[in-house]
This record gives sequence, C-alpha cells and structure tokens, in this order.
Amino acid sequence: MKIVDIKNLTKTYNKNRGIINLTFSIEEGEIFGFIGPNGAGKSTTIRTLLNFIYPTSGSATVFGKDIVKDSKEIRQNVGYLPSEIHYYDDMRVIDLLKYSAGFYKKFNPNRMKELAERLDLDLHKKIEDLSFGNRKKVGIVQALLHGPKLLILDEPTSGLDPLMQNTFFELLLEERKKGTTIFFSSHILSEVQKLCDRVAIIKEGELVKVETIENLTKKNLKYITITFEQTEPMDLKLDGIVKKEVNGNEMTLLYSGDMKALLNQLNALPVKDLLIQEPTLEEVFMHYYEK
Repeated sequence: MKIVDIKNLTKTYNKNRGIINLTFSIEEGEIFGFIGPNGAGKSTTIRTLLNFIYPTSGSATVFGKDIVKDSKEIRQNVGYLPSEIHYYDDMRVIDLLKYSAGFYKKFNPNRMKELAERLDLDLHKKIEDLSFGNRKKVGIVQALLHGPKLLILDEPTSGLDPLMQNTFFELLLEERKKGTTIFFSSHILSEVQKLCDRVAIIKEGELVKVETIENLTKKNLKYITITFEQTEPMDLKLDGIVKKEVNGNEMTLLYSGDMKALLNQLNALPVKDLLIQEPTLEEVFMHYYEK
C-alpha cells in the first residue's frame, strides 16, 4: 500500500524556485530517504505534504487522503520532527508534551516517560534551560508520542551526539517493526545509507533519481583503486570513467563502464595491485550532482 503518493507536485514562490514536478511514492513500512544539500527543496516538499504551504500545482495523498482537503485527518496519524524546533520557552518539557498530546486522540503518559528515559531527557526542566540537542529530544518524543503511522523527519539528527543518534536510530527501527512508515530527509548520506530501503535524490527542486540503496551503490558504479609498479603517468581510455584521480603510482576511479574492457586495458599495464569496491552513497550522490 502507498502511504505517500506524490504526483507532479510543484511549489513556486513568485519567481523563486521551490519544487518542480515531483513524482514518487512511499510504501507502507518503508524507511524512505530524501537527500539533497540545503536549499534543494527537501523542507518545501515536507511542508507542502503537511499542508503548511499550498502546492502551486500537482497533487499528493497521504494514507490515500488528499493533503489539502483532508489535512486535519492526516495529521492525527503523522509524527513530524522539523529541522528547527521552536517552543514556548517558559513551559516545562512535561507540560509542553502533555499540551501537544492534547491535539491527538491517542496519548499514553507511560510512553512519554519511557521515551524521555531512553533519550535521557529531563521532563521537569524548562524549555529555555535546554541545549539545542535536548530541544531536539523534545521534538523526537513529541513526534513519537501518539504512535503515528507515518513519521516525517527533517534533518533529525542535527544537535544529537553520536551515542544519542544510535539510540534514536534504535527507536526508529523499533517503530518500523510496528509497521510505521518513515520519511527520512537528510543531507548526511551515511545515515541514509545505514537506515533506508530506498532513496530519492533531489537537486535544485527537481527529482534526479529514486532507487533502492542497494541498486544505487552496487549496480551502477564501482570504486576502483589501481596501484602501478612505477610512478610514471599511466592513462586509461575507456567509456564509463566518471571520475579519475592520480596520486603518485595510485589511480582511483569511479567507473560505470564494462568491467571486461577495464581489465583488458589493465592487463597490458604494469599493475601491482587492484581493489574494486562498492562506492559509498556519498560518491554516488556526488556523481549525480556533478553531472
């Protein structure tokens, strides 16, 4: 079942670009990555989905319901963590979370305490006394509190230390086991590679690619390190060399061509060592961005 279904979604701000003709869908129970640098259109997409801003054209559904007409109904089952969190400074964490829970039909005070303990969050502190990282924890508890069917996370780990990031990822995987669908927007590619099933790459408001992490990193590209016996310059003339760097007697390639053709050329050269690896998501991402 498609939990999120986006068709030709466009949002423009006067003459400024927002997002242009986005079309993709997210399946139930999936952790779906949404990647691009700051300013690529990730937050605009999310804010349009949540009906905080209206689309210029195109349409989208969440749980099969229209994002504009049925937005109140949709929000009952969505947990949202914005990239920047702003709260009433003079409220205590516990009061703020109880107030927030009042907007939903489901609220379990034990769940609130359990999440706060897991995240090492003091419920009795005032918001104004919290660090940026602890404010982020409040946002995480708030997003998970009502047992949402869809979690929308915008740059969720900024401000969290590495240990807390691991706890947060554990929480996400537990939610996924319960059947929750997760829309994970980030520019930190290692996180997306670790967590997500599929990923959409967005560039300057337009969709570049939607693919499984496995296909992105395995099928299309290889990261190749060739060590030659001497430091004299060696050259390879092949289709499919996306990127080449030479450092002394070592050459590194990002290669999408025919492996036999590469090996045939290397056979005639004084090769000392050869290492063929799957590229990281970061290398794949840069390949799409530099095109």
